[in-house]
Amino acid sequence: MILLTRTQRAQLLANGRQSDVDHVPVVKFYNPLGAGVWLATELDEDGDIMFGLADIGYPELGSWCFGELEAIRLPFGMGIERDVLFTGLFPISVWAEAARMAGSIRAAEQILSARFRGDAARTLNPADTESRKA
Repeated sequence: MILLTRTQRAQLLANGRQSDVDHVPVVKFYNPLGAGVWLATELDEDGDIMFGLADIGYPELGSWCFGELEAIRLPFGMGIERDVLFTGLFPISVWAEAARMAGSIRAAEQILSARFRGDAARTLNPADTESRKA
């Protein structure tokens, strides 16, 4: 699997040039066989050092080497994967706070997803949900 699309790489590099901004995560990587989730918001100009929220037992903000992430080999010939359905929705500071409170990025994702669905439901007007007869 390709871990970064060209579009994601371009967005991460652009975010890296604006380091004082609370960016929304661009991509989520995960270990399909166990612990390990990474939400990347920035990529250094060297194309190898990423910044974001990492959780390999405890969620914390920091940097990691993309090349090392790509090089991880798991049983059955598997490696780290990119969550192709991931959408960040919230700034990394919100993710970090939710992950610390919940204990992991995976638990935070459930909480933030429910929060997003709740906010979306509250923005609907009754007329948006009623059946219309032709």
